Amino acid sequence: MHSSNLALPLTQPVAANAAVSQRLPSPHLLKQQMPLCSELAQQVHDHRQAVRAILDGRDSRLLVVVGPCSIHDPRSALEYADRLAALSRELSDQLLLVMRAYVEKPRTTVGWKGLAYDPHLDGSDDMHAGIALSRGLMLGMLERGLPIATELLQPMAAGYFDDLLSWAAIGARTTESQIHREMVSGLELPVGFKNGTDGGIAVATDAMRSAVAGHRHFGMDAQGHPAIIETFGNPDTHLVLRGGHKGPNYDADSLALARQGLAKAGVQARIMVDCSHANSGKDPARQPAVFEDVLGQRLAGDTSIIGVMIEGHLFEGCQALGKGALKYGVSITDGCLGWDSTAELLRNAARRLA
Repeated sequence: MHSSNLALPLTQPVAANAAVSQRLPSPHLLKQQMPLCSELAQQVHDHRQAVRAILDGRDSRLLVVVGPCSIHDPRSALEYADRLAALSRELSDQLLLVMRAYVEKPRTTVGWKGLAYDPHLDGSDDMHAGIALSRGLMLGMLERGLPIATELLQPMAAGYFDDLLSWAAIGARTTESQIHREMVSGLELPVGFKNGTDGGIAVATDAMRSAVAGHRHFGMDAQGHPAIIETFGNPDTHLVLRGGHKGPNYDADSLALARQGLAKAGVQARIMVDCSHANSGKDPARQPAVFEDVLGQRLAGDTSIIGVMIEGHLFEGCQALGKGALKYGVSITDGCLGWDSTAELLRNAARRLA
C-alpha cells in the first residue's frame, strides 16, 4: 500500500474541540487491492439487468430483497448467504432473491453505525478495517452467486462498494437530501427511494424526478480528490413503502394513493413494500402478515407491486450490543425474522405465484 493512503493522524496541534482526521485509501486503491474479477463483474451486470427487467415489466418475477437488518458478524452473514443462494436456485422461476449486505446504519441519535464504521463492535471506529472487511464480505456473497443490495448512507463511502451492488436503497431520512439524489443520478444500478418518515410519498417522488436528471455537483473522484462530478441521470429508480409515524402504508388503499401520487407527478408506478419498520410496527413476527397481504394484492392484479423487502437473519429477534456475549446469527440492530420462517414464507410465495 502506498504510504499516502495509510491511516495517518494529523501531526499538527489542534484545539481541544477541533476535529481530527485520518487518511483512508481511495476507492480506486481499495478496488485495486480487492478487485472484482471479470466473471463476477459480468454476474453483477446480469443481475442489474434482471432487476431492471422486473422494474420495466419484462420479467414477471417478484423482486425480494432479504437478509440481516445489518451485518455485524461475517461468519453468520456468509452462512446466511450460503442458505439464500441455495434457496434462490430453488425458487428462481418465481422470485429474484437479492441479499441485504447492509454495512451502514442510520441512527436517530447515536449508536453503532455499521460494519463499515465499527467492525470491531467496540467503539474504536476502525473505518480503515471496516471498508476492507465490508468489501471482502460483499465479494464473498457474489462468489456464492447472489445479487447484493445495501443502503447507501454516506456518499463518500459509496465508491468503495458501488461496483458490487445490483440494487441499493436510499433511506427515509436521506431521501430528501439533494446530495443523495445527485449521487443516485450517477449510479449505474437500480435504486429504491423510501417514503419519508411521515409515511407520505411526496419526498420520494421528488427524489426520483431529481435522480432521473443529470447533475453537476461537488464530489470525490475515484482517487479520493475533490472533483466536479457530472452525471447523466438514473432511469431505474422506484418507490419503497416502509410506513411512517402514522402507521403502515402497505394496504390496498395506501398503494392506490401511492399510484395516484406517482401518476400525478409523471413517475412510473413501480413499488416495493418494506415488510419491516413501520409497516410491521417494528415487530419482526408481523413481517409475514405484511408480506402475505402484499402478495395477495399482486395476485389480485396490482402490477405496480414489483418487490418486497424482508429483514431476516439466521435466528429470530435482536440483541443489544455491549451487554454480554453476543448470540450467533442474531441481529444487533432491528429485530429480524428467523431463517426457517423466511424460507417457508418464500417457498409458499413461489408456489402461489406459480
